Amino acid sequence: MRDYDIIEADAALDIVLHHALPLTPRPVALLEALDLVLAQDVIALEDLPPFPCSAKDGFAVIAADTTNPRPLVGEQTAGYMADLQVVPGTCVRITTGAPMPRGADAVIMVEYTQEAQGMITMQGRVAQWADVRPVGQDITRGQRVLEAGMRLGPQEIGLLASLGYTSVVAHPRPRVAVLSTGDEIVEPDAQPRPGQIRDSNRYALMAAVQRAGAQPVSLGIGSDRQDELTDKIEEGLATCDVVITSGGVSMGELDLIKPILDGRGQVHFGRVNLKPGKPLTFATVDNKPVFALPGFPVSSLVSFEIFVRPALRRMGGQRLILRPHVPVTLAEPIQGDAWRPEFHRARLTRENGAFMARTTGMQSSARLLSMVGANGLLVLPKQAQPFSAGETVTAILLDHPESEPYPPSWAQQ
Repeated sequence: MRDYDIIEADAALDIVLHHALPLTPRPVALLEALDLVLAQDVIALEDLPPFPCSAKDGFAVIAADTTNPRPLVGEQTAGYMADLQVVPGTCVRITTGAPMPRGADAVIMVEYTQEAQGMITMQGRVAQWADVRPVGQDITRGQRVLEAGMRLGPQEIGLLASLGYTSVVAHPRPRVAVLSTGDEIVEPDAQPRPGQIRDSNRYALMAAVQRAGAQPVSLGIGSDRQDELTDKIEEGLATCDVVITSGGVSMGELDLIKPILDGRGQVHFGRVNLKPGKPLTFATVDNKPVFALPGFPVSSLVSFEIFVRPALRRMGGQRLILRPHVPVTLAEPIQGDAWRPEFHRARLTRENGAFMARTTGMQSSARLLSMVGANGLLVLPKQAQPFSAGETVTAILLDHPESEPYPPSWAQQ
């Protein structure tokens, strides 16, 4: 097996993001475009509103007309244009959003009128164009309403629908194939035999893929046979934009993923100087990113958070791809690692306007419980002695949306 040089986490991320390029934009149905990134400007092809309409329920009148009371000559509701005309001495009942009848140039709200026997008495005067929405008040034809690079939220989807768009050109969600490996792995609904464990990695990683805005595709479980693992990886490459495997990347005889990737594509790195996640491997095959994550559940999820999630966001056209990094104060002593930088799972709370950090307990790479309830990763430099209570370290906020591009602002300071 090839021996891989160990590289620093920053260098590894730089390599990953160099190869994780935005996917080619394509038309996407409007109801499937939520959270996608717009790939081209959207120009309004019509005015909105397209006709003068009432902003309130009331009566359409001529503002300069002082006749009081005046006869009600008809009713204009939303959804059609009645054959009505307001002339001096008359008014028309009108509802919110209804087109203004010919001749009217103002609306008086129903609250400021009295009605009796078909006659309307106005309590006071109204200014010309009062409570009238003119053509193009919201949007004018030819106006750029959305810019390329914007993330499409519910409000943008609604705006597009109001302008008659049923699809939009956007970067698609990356399709991500996820494979668990190992003869010892069985499905969650199976009763493990001696020496077997249930598959947690594939389920955790698929959930993480979905939370990152991508589309997970399960490749199931691959046994420790090179031909079967090769077929599974080829299936992922043929159907998806990214492949993620877990397990099979250490130095044992049955750790087959690295040799498979080395023979099929280019392995860019095979070891990273961090804890957990040292065996993390990244390759490209047919210009598609392949992440071979460690088999321990915590190593797998932390590696995903640090390297895979930013890559998926970049492939989806996102500009902000890194979580916030903030200073936090340790509420208790925390033991780091003497040999490698560590991403220590922690619970962060706001106290007196500052973040306080507490460990989630034993930080074993196999102990998935250390990730449960963790809303931060403490970025601890290698250090033999414990970090002291009251000491300030950097934390990655796991429950906050990405706020930084790459390279981040803190790397440029």
